[in-house]
Amino acid sequence: MVKINGENLDIAGKTIAEYLLTTSYDAKRIAVECNGAVIPKTQYGKTVLADGDSVEIVSFVGGG
Repeated sequence: MVKINGENLDIAGKTIAEYLLTTSYDAKRIAVECNGAVIPKTQYGKTVLADGDSVEIVSFVGGG
């Protein structure tokens, strides 16, 4: 199980990019942290999520 924003999901073995394709997140407007480290967008397709990982995804919202 991988914990994403506090929710346990059975997605171990998928990359961050594969997971994001199943969500409504706009990849251009988010930051992803895995186990305390910020993951560069260029690494989303190479970073494989493992059992026990903890991921936080933060969306940027514009305003004015």
